[in-house]
Amino acid sequence: MALTMFVLFFGLIFLNVPIAVSLGIAASAGLLMFGMPLSVVPNLMYSSVAKFNLLAIPYFILAGVIMDYAGISRRLIKFASVCVGHIRHGMIIVVVVVACFFAAISGSGPATVAALGAILIPAMIAAGYDPALSTGLMASAGAIGIIIPPSIAFVVYASISDVSISRIFSGGILPGLLMGAAYVIAAIWGSQRDKHKIIKQPRATAAERWKAGKEAFWGLMTPVIILGGIYGGIFTPTEAAGVAIVYSLLVGVVIHREVKIKTLYKIFVDAAVTSGTVMYIVACASVFAWILTTSHIATDMSNALLALSSNKAILLIIINIIFLIAGCFLDATSAIYILVPIMLPVIRAIQVNPIHFGVIVTVNLAIGQVTPPVGVNLYVASNIVKIPVLDVVRRIMPYIFWGVVALLAITYIPWLTMFLANLTRV
Repeated sequence: MALTMFVLFFGLIFLNVPIAVSLGIAASAGLLMFGMPLSVVPNLMYSSVAKFNLLAIPYFILAGVIMDYAGISRRLIKFASVCVGHIRHGMIIVVVVVACFFAAISGSGPATVAALGAILIPAMIAAGYDPALSTGLMASAGAIGIIIPPSIAFVVYASISDVSISRIFSGGILPGLLMGAAYVIAAIWGSQRDKHKIIKQPRATAAERWKAGKEAFWGLMTPVIILGGIYGGIFTPTEAAGVAIVYSLLVGVVIHREVKIKTLYKIFVDAAVTSGTVMYIVACASVFAWILTTSHIATDMSNALLALSSNKAILLIIINIIFLIAGCFLDATSAIYILVPIMLPVIRAIQVNPIHFGVIVTVNLAIGQVTPPVGVNLYVASNIVKIPVLDVVRRIMPYIFWGVVALLAITYIPWLTMFLANLTRV
């Protein structure tokens, strides 16, 4: 019966049925096969999204949309450009640095790519980089959005595994920066075979840097306020998301004056559509996961995985492979809801800290955002500059390779995750 559910689910995906709908249909079929009434579906869907922690998701999404409309992304790009744009391969560093900063605002990979790609991809092309390589870098760097806190994927994982959101946010900082460094290496490595002449920007004057810094100041303060408030014990992650909305409105309406009253409707609609999509996936995936748990399918799968090997290193490799493959077909939220309940007993058996495991899972799924056939960041980035997705896929391999190298380091060096997580007590 479990096999039937998974076959139906992936069959619907290959037929281009939306993932949330595919999950809902497969879950409903599972209920019928196990003799359960469909009347439990509404209650399961409601209970899965009616959680205080999950309120952070629509709040952070709204804050990110407001910041985008407020011109924060443009100012961050300008500031990074005047600081490092003049050095060789400076534009590559600009893309990754700005993606890391914006990730600390949006918490979403596709949102980061959409907000930054329209400016950064043409800028890289103008600097002499191959268009497909540039698009691949933006798609890959945007995936850091689900690793650097605040991360929607971390919120979802914490709601399932019952770990501290604040601690897993802390645990994602160093791995997110490591992924950024890996993508810088990948882009430089990938550009070596190109015959394009790389054009360096002129060195900015001190006055230009000061001006750009002043304009970017309010955007740079956003992660300081959000994360500083959380780790300072001033407010919870969910409350921090609400504070982020108020702060972003203040910056957009009062300080930069780029958010007008008449644009608020469009801002709220954009945020509502994105939030609705995410929460609908959460609701449908929760029903699917509930069936796996209550029917003991998850337990059987966990036991089967443990029966393969008792070696911790080997099991971690197998788990990484499973999540890398899942990332090729599923978005992060769906993959976490479906696979984490199966994997949690395994990682407890091999004594892996659940916070460390949550970061491993999220890094896997970040790589999945740029791996075909589903790789959502690829489609967002290629659509921005109208480059065929297949052209980008041909130049994406350096990013996947170095992303996996960073993943292995994160997997087998727990300190990278747990150092800051252990310093967080809230």
